[in-house]
Amino acid sequence: MSAIPGFSQSLIEVGDVCLSVHQGGEGAPLILLHGFPQNHMAWEKLAPDLAKDFHCIIPDLRGYGDSDAPADDADHHVYSKRAMAGDIARLMDFLGLERAHVLGHDRGARVAYRLALDHPDRVERLGIIEVVPTGDFWRAWDADLALKAYHWSFLAQPAPLPERMICADGPGFIDWTLASWTQCRGLEPFSEAALAAYRAQGADPVRVGAMCADYRAGATMDRALDEADRLAGNKIAAPVLFLWASAGFPARTGDPLAIWQGWCAGEVTGKELHGTGHFAMEEVPGAVLEAVLPFFQAR
Repeated sequence: MSAIPGFSQSLIEVGDVCLSVHQGGEGAPLILLHGFPQNHMAWEKLAPDLAKDFHCIIPDLRGYGDSDAPADDADHHVYSKRAMAGDIARLMDFLGLERAHVLGHDRGARVAYRLALDHPDRVERLGIIEVVPTGDFWRAWDADLALKAYHWSFLAQPAPLPERMICADGPGFIDWTLASWTQCRGLEPFSEAALAAYRAQGADPVRVGAMCADYRAGATMDRALDEADRLAGNKIAAPVLFLWASAGFPARTGDPLAIWQGWCAGEVTGKELHGTGHFAMEEVPGAVLEAVLPFFQAR
């Protein structure tokens, strides 16, 4: 049973991993992909409204929530966004979906745009919340961004250093991370059910290891994949909606909308969200819904 009202939960085999998937609503398929340090509960406030118009499909990414957390490999391929995007493509195969809309936040947005690059025939319309492409984000680093996004380098350190440090107080690390990235610098935007789900990941050494592996891939494999696509001139074919917070991470990269326009072959719509930090779906769900509904309803 799903903790999201009106949704059901199932476990679905997608190749070498089993994903926990929450589904609800009817209509065109819309896949919602969460980020770090979250899981499907990131969509708790938005999904019931989206399900009035769409068949919403909310997987926990590999390593997160109730999905499998396989051991990482030396090259960090296991948690690369290519591997995670492959999970989503195989999930679509299982559900009998040739194409779907995809909306991703944070790490889920990186999986979403990798899906659009690697499997362009599977993505109808693409929504991106609060990221710029991985290579561009690394290139934008200065002292201020390095301090705000310190977790990118901390979590990517070789095992088991970050795992040992986080596991000293995993739930506390989760709380500090969530609060420090909201505009209010507190936990008020998150429901108790969501906080319990996020804290449970921080208390599980296997999940902590998977989250670190996700960022090790971001520092190595994912950056290399982006660079190969950039040099080859590969572009995202699907129409793109990009949402970023005035107090979030992309706002510190210069002109984040121009960055996405450089990656896309077609239409790119952008909107800056005010009154929110990084977790826009939980901080300002109404503003996110107002932006994404007409985009995904367009023909």
